[in-house]
Amino acid sequence: MKINLTKNHVNEIIAHAREVSPHECCGLIGGAEDGTAQTVYRARNIAADPAVTYEAAPEDLFLAQRAMRERGEQLIAIYHSHPRATDPQPSQTDVRLAYYPSAVYFIVGLGREEPCVRAFRISEHEGWESIEYRVTDDLDQ
Repeated sequence: MKINLTKNHVNEIIAHAREVSPHECCGLIGGAEDGTAQTVYRARNIAADPAVTYEAAPEDLFLAQRAMRERGEQLIAIYHSHPRATDPQPSQTDVRLAYYPSAVYFIVGLGREEPCVRAFRISEHEGWESIEYRVTDDLDQ
């Protein structure tokens, strides 16, 4: 399954990352079974040390998952940021806490003027691999 995001989705995720920097942001992306993103759900990062890791607030996850059910969406991706990274890659903690093997994990690096958004498949047992995703104009859906 290849994830398809609109430019609007990408901008929303980058805006979230910039707003909470130097802390990490986090959230979920709901969409169709074919990987077409429909909604970005922000979550609050309640990690003990939010500058270097993330933990989504349980109530935010609950509300996002309920909204997805109501909209007929599935969890297709999870995103978070690495505020100082220029070429973001999953950390050992990211791999250890990758509880949703079917989801794609997006990481936003804000270490350069132009943010870098990369996508990964993460598995606790196999580590991670970089994957491609598609960004379309908002009208192309």
